[in-house]
Amino acid sequence: MLVALVGSGIGPSLSPALHEREAERAGLPYRYRRIDLDEWGLPPEAVGDVVAVTRDAGYRGLNITHPCKQEVLAHLDGLSADAEALGAVNTVVFTDGRAVGHNTDWSGFTRGLAEGMPGVRLDSVVLLGAGGAGAAVAHGLLTQGAGTVRIFDLDRHRGEDLEASLAARFGGGRATAGHGDDQLARAVHAADGLVHATPTGMAAHPGLPLPADLLRPDLWVADVVYRPLDTELVTTAAAAGCRVLDGGRMAVFQAAEAFRLFTGTEPDTGRMLRHFDVLARDPGQESDVR
Repeated sequence: MLVALVGSGIGPSLSPALHEREAERAGLPYRYRRIDLDEWGLPPEAVGDVVAVTRDAGYRGLNITHPCKQEVLAHLDGLSADAEALGAVNTVVFTDGRAVGHNTDWSGFTRGLAEGMPGVRLDSVVLLGAGGAGAAVAHGLLTQGAGTVRIFDLDRHRGEDLEASLAARFGGGRATAGHGDDQLARAVHAADGLVHATPTGMAAHPGLPLPADLLRPDLWVADVVYRPLDTELVTTAAAAGCRVLDGGRMAVFQAAEAFRLFTGTEPDTGRMLRHFDVLARDPGQESDVR
């Protein structure tokens, strides 16, 4: 079984090792490759060519990451209900010559939040980022009963588009797009929690996605970035007394569902979490986890 990750700047991704080690433990012939658009000098729009070439080459499927989760939609033959609702795809499965898009990010996030920070208040949540990951997080939060989600994105129109999409599914007022530093400060001040879903904090995009002085001890903070696990946001929020959740659990749970879609085999998520802990400490380390 041949699968690949498609995106930009994906060299540090742990997905290949995480998938391959679970497949090895399950006794499956499985290879997971990287197709880094940056290394090939290709724009996000080239994801359509990647889909076509890998389908013709006999791949079982693809994982799709930044910045192609929405760009890939136009190049697929069908969508799962979740992917269609979200307007974002992170998993493509090739079946009978057709490329079908799925979204495992939203369920990966909600399960990670439930297990990593059980019992947090969801009356009001601020979401940073309205791209593919942000759309999945917002869907997950509202599905889990969040009262309101306040969306902030540097692209004002993208935030407003996500607001409209969520209103169609969850009703008006459940999600609203905000703009500017002043609105962000007021929203964070009134929020129970903050979820970060942009590339800021990744190895290639270091930094904080918001001013550090907006963080306060009674605010919980979740980051979807997992390379590195201890992003500047996670470490700064922890130092401010916030309850924090790194992106590790979301990475594992979305990967587990993608693995099931690719292989038809139910993965051992507990074992995958243990694999991830080993890989996050040292990506080159051999794991004897069973």
